[in-house]
Parts: sequence; structure tokens; C-alpha cells
Amino acid sequence: MVWYLAKLILLLPLLAVLIWGCLRLTRSMQNRLAGNGAQGRSIRLVETTFLGPGIRLAVIDYRGREILLGCTRHGLTRLCEVPPAGTNAGEGSV
Repeated sequence: MVWYLAKLILLLPLLAVLIWGCLRLTRSMQNRLAGNGAQGRSIRLVETTFLGPGIRLAVIDYRGREILLGCTRHGLTRLCEVPPAGTNAGEGSV
């Protein structure tokens, strides 16, 4: 019984440290993959909207242009593109 309690007292803090480390690693990897940590990237995910099973809309920012994408299980389709601010192109192009 004493041996069991000694192992429990030793392994519980070790397990807590491992869980904490995994959570920190997950958070840093999510930030790195989402582009929050990289300043030199030319593409950025602005927003996503879930429409149904396997279907969603995504707005990405690519070099100042916002592009609306339709995302399905089979691929991506560009639906609309808004030119950079300051141009006189009017509405988005298809």
C-alpha cells in the first residue's frame, strides 16, 4: 500500500507537467499554422462559415485582395474576388 501511494505521489505531478506541456505545444503549433506568428506571409485566412456537412465558405486575404472560396470535400472554387482598397474597380470580379 505504501509503494502504491509513493508511486501515485511521484507520477501525478509528472502527468500534470506532461499534460501542461502538450497543451502549450498545441497552442504554439496552432498559432504557427494559423499564421499569427509569421509576418512575411502573403496569404491569411480571414473568416470561415460552415454551410453544411463538408461544405463551407472561406474568405482569404491574398496580397491585399479578399477572395471568397467555396470549400467542399472535392476541392476549392473561387466564388468572388474584391480588389485592393483604393482602386476604382467597383464590385468584385468573378
